[in-house]
Amino acid sequence: SNSEGSYTQILNICYDVCMKVNSAKFIKEIASDDEILGNGIPQVAFIGRSNVGKSTVINTLTKVKDLARTSSFPGRTQRINLFLINGNTYFVDLPGYGFARLSHVEREAITDLIDSYFFHSLYKQKKVVLIIDASIGLTDTDLDMLRALEEHGKDVIILANKIDKLKNSEYKKQVKKIEDSTVGHPIIFFSSESKVGIKELTNAVLD
Repeated sequence: SNSEGSYTQILNICYDVCMKVNSAKFIKEIASDDEILGNGIPQVAFIGRSNVGKSTVINTLTKVKDLARTSSFPGRTQRINLFLINGNTYFVDLPGYGFARLSHVEREAITDLIDSYFFHSLYKQKKVVLIIDASIGLTDTDLDMLRALEEHGKDVIILANKIDKLKNSEYKKQVKKIEDSTVGHPIIFFSSESKVGIKELTNAVLD
């Protein structure tokens, strides 16, 4: 009916308008368990290999250029960075994993911090955004992280980042490769440069 059609249209408009980042601010760096993570505010965690673009993704979503610090040097982020979004959701930017040029002690500290946050605490994440490089697909370390998240019942979104780097001739093959490796999880293809996937990811993490 016309009334049902109008209602659906209103819902669609509301969905588009409501799922936006209206405010974003850095709260603190966390080097170990912190009581702030247990204050009941929903958490959306961003995790991925070093230099896969986690901080850039967060900056793109929030439209705040330097909210999360970016660097061309992999492994720069070695603590958990916490951001308050819209006054009611935390974006949790975790250190990148798998960067071999860090010292053994630094790598072990990062692994312990990630494991403690995801697997050895009472913290519950509303969503976990596992960011991969679209041109590479899931590496062995990505698959290890995905399986661990699955085993602990985490609600995982796969974000295939830097999709703009793919050549047209590679696109379909690489998309299928990623889909075959991540059965059962939503996949969002994303690019900060070409503004692909921003709306889809915003809706997914703020819904």
